[in-house]
Amino acid sequence: MLVFLWVAEIVLALLYFGLGVMRLVQSYTKLVRVLRWPADFPAWAVKLIGVAEILGALGLILPAASDVAPILTPIAASALALMMAGAVAVHVRRGERHRVALPAILLAMNVFIAIGRFGPYPG
Repeated sequence: MLVFLWVAEIVLALLYFGLGVMRLVQSYTKLVRVLRWPADFPAWAVKLIGVAEILGALGLILPAASDVAPILTPIAASALALMMAGAVAVHVRRGERHRVALPAILLAMNVFIAIGRFGPYPG
């Protein structure tokens, strides 16, 4: 089970880090054109989401890997799960039901990590 947690953490960390960097370096206009959902938010909020994703990615790996404050790993997973719940809600509200699957899968993976790290595999 510990191997599955590490694999999920690494995959999610790479994904969130990449998405966060993309939200930070791409122009707001390009993000609106490509992703569409940023049109519902001000540019600063989209950049803040990018920062949160980068910090969440680091939080998924560094505390557990370094064994320094490993409780931060399930906290990061829980925070990212809340972000993904928000992403699901945004896509449903916008009528983009075809875009709900990815954030729902990421939500489930974050919940898996949070439960595993809060529970039987804390470090």
